[in-house]
Amino acid sequence: MAESKAGPFQEEWKDHGLTPRQIKLTLIGVMFAMFLASLDQTIVATAIPRIMADLDGFDRFTWISTAYIVASTSVVLITGAVSDVYGRKWLFVGAIMIFLVGSVLAASSPTMNALIIFRAVQGLGGGMIMALSFVTIADLFPPQERAKYMGIIAAMFGVSSVIGPTLGGFITDQLSWHWIFLVNIPAGIPIIFLFIKFFPNAKKDGPTRKIDVGGAVLIVLAIVPGLLGLSWGGNQYEWSDPLVVGSLVFSGAMLVVFALYETRVADPLLPLAVFKNRVVGIALFVTLLTGFAMFGAIFFVPLLFQGVLGASPTASGSFLTPMMLGIVFGAAMSGQLLSRTGGHYRIQGIIAVSIMAIGIFFLSQVSSSTTHAYALTSAIAMGFGLGISFPVYTIAIQNGVPQQYLGIATSSAQFFRSVGGSIGLALFGSYMVRQFKDGMQENLPDAALEAVPPQLLDTITSNPNALLNPEASESLMSAFAASGESGAALGVQVFDAIRESLAGAIGDVFFLAFMFVVAAVIATAFIREVPLRKRGGPPGKAAGEALADSAATPTDPG
Repeated sequence: MAESKAGPFQEEWKDHGLTPRQIKLTLIGVMFAMFLASLDQTIVATAIPRIMADLDGFDRFTWISTAYIVASTSVVLITGAVSDVYGRKWLFVGAIMIFLVGSVLAASSPTMNALIIFRAVQGLGGGMIMALSFVTIADLFPPQERAKYMGIIAAMFGVSSVIGPTLGGFITDQLSWHWIFLVNIPAGIPIIFLFIKFFPNAKKDGPTRKIDVGGAVLIVLAIVPGLLGLSWGGNQYEWSDPLVVGSLVFSGAMLVVFALYETRVADPLLPLAVFKNRVVGIALFVTLLTGFAMFGAIFFVPLLFQGVLGASPTASGSFLTPMMLGIVFGAAMSGQLLSRTGGHYRIQGIIAVSIMAIGIFFLSQVSSSTTHAYALTSAIAMGFGLGISFPVYTIAIQNGVPQQYLGIATSSAQFFRSVGGSIGLALFGSYMVRQFKDGMQENLPDAALEAVPPQLLDTITSNPNALLNPEASESLMSAFAASGESGAALGVQVFDAIRESLAGAIGDVFFLAFMFVVAAVIATAFIREVPLRKRGGPPGKAAGEALADSAATPTDPG
């Protein structure tokens, strides 16, 4: 490759001992792996209402996604540490194989609980894929150039986001929701062969980190019970229930133990010293908050279109496409601006989360009379702001730490976003169920309370299945129509009450998300901008010294 065409990062690649051909093939392999993992998240979104109806799991439907996110989050940090010791290649291959096995199992799920378990298996593979993809990009490009390639990765996520909802809706309508998992098989097998043949199996030079198994166990013990408690509270159990309280208390205790443990091991899973860097600490906090909104957008917007606005799964996927295109355009534009302007990530971050907040606020005002155009415009604004934010905080975090902490910093950004998404889905899911039940108590006609059998009444007031499943809708309307003309009229009123209650519950969820994003706007204003480095940074310092230097140095021009 000629020097004039190599770009300013060519020397960085030489440091890794890779040829230009390996550079290109490595990047292509990472892009396809990211596409595989991200497609599975978005292709499921429009099928969730149908899955929920078929498997009768309204009270647990967010766990179709939460199980995936919890599992993927639990392996992110340990994956980065293991890859530093054993290399990336075979971990990548193993991750894709785990993901494909989980896909087959999920497709054959007979119950909601089985699906949740098998989605967790998928999440283990997907989390490893995501962690290794971002760490590989961070390894190979200096901060000044990295934003462009983060934009490419975001574009792959965006392409899958555009294709996923529509494809998921089409497959659900034409075949069944089982096939949305089976499509991963023909897509994943060629990627495995690509990685085996072309991906370099290089290991890091210099001293290797020991794998902090104790830290990995403790962080799982801190995350999983907490998420279970948040999901159960106000839904299957009261917040004062001993099971809910015990889960949350145990989670908090394990979090404290994890923090204390990490300060006492030589090679911690998550070096707490990174949080002393103000840029890193604030950026991770904002990443946590925007994780709430990101997963809310992906999984509650389809429920709005299908349950409230009456769209089919296929049409719902089509409505989501403009929002996903907004994410793609925002991410690509943001990455280019970061590289070309020297990295004004505070300004771009404020703009990003402000636009996101505006879109979410408009979505919080939905009702049963909301138009498709209003919901679509609001979703596009939210997606555009979300897309702008994607590369901003990751680049800020990576630029704020020395080279030897690049992997853990990148993994931490993904870890905090996933934790935010996990907490958000668990919290939003239980909150929506509670708000729906309260809304039905207010909106249901008094005549229905007297005429409907108690068992059927309990089903109606706790589950909007009649809006999501055509068979359930016809069955309920037939039951009302059987009692005569007045019964049919009462059935229409009941359906209106269900739709209005669901709209109110979804609006309440988005308003809660809006409050978190407003907090992210305020936090972003306190990020100190440091010019993006042209090279990776000086390796070889001791942990505390290197992190202290990165926190104290106001500028680092490379």
